[in-house]
Amino acid sequence: MSREHALKQYEDTEGHFSLVRNFRLADLVTIMNGVCGSFSIFSSARYLLTNDIDYLWTALSFPLAGLMFDFLDGKVARWRKSSSMLGQELDSLADLISFGVAPALLAFVVGLRTYLDTVVLTGFICCGLARLARFNATVALVPKDKAGKTKYFEGLPIPSSLALVAILSYWTKQGWIAGQQGIPYGTVTLWGQPGGRGEMHWVSVFFGCWAAAMVSKTLRVPKL
Repeated sequence: MSREHALKQYEDTEGHFSLVRNFRLADLVTIMNGVCGSFSIFSSARYLLTNDIDYLWTALSFPLAGLMFDFLDGKVARWRKSSSMLGQELDSLADLISFGVAPALLAFVVGLRTYLDTVVLTGFICCGLARLARFNATVALVPKDKAGKTKYFEGLPIPSSLALVAILSYWTKQGWIAGQQGIPYGTVTLWGQPGGRGEMHWVSVFFGCWAAAMVSKTLRVPKL
């Protein structure tokens, strides 16, 4: 199907749900990834409101479920031998929710709550956003194998943030979170008084390095 013909499908404005009619099965699977990320975010919020640890564990679990749907959408598209122009855009937006916003909020929830911590976590989300935008814009330029699949990722793919979620899960199990034993390695005060805007957790540096790795142009991660 040509790009022009595909675009005409989305010009149909007859009916309130004309957009939905153009969804493929793979697109619906991709949306489930976004659903999982959204549930993680709301579960984190409920934990902050209630301090019920079950909500925190729920929030930690949903990004993993999102990864399952992120893996399945491509499989479904190949099985159905159909794809849509919305597919890649939906995939990136869902990934940003599940593997960008949700992990950053989880880090805030478990204890990275200082002013500088939130600056770093905001940078983490924005680097994930930039990484996804770059992928969409340059995917056609990345070398591919005989099957047409890209050989490597430029920078860490954003689903790699699940490794950070795994670390946060371990800390939660050990009680190394705010309100219990506290975040490991403590804080450092870069300026001003302890507890002021110049204080940050050492762990935030790790999140900052991860963010930089996502937007790195020279870091090439082989695609499995």
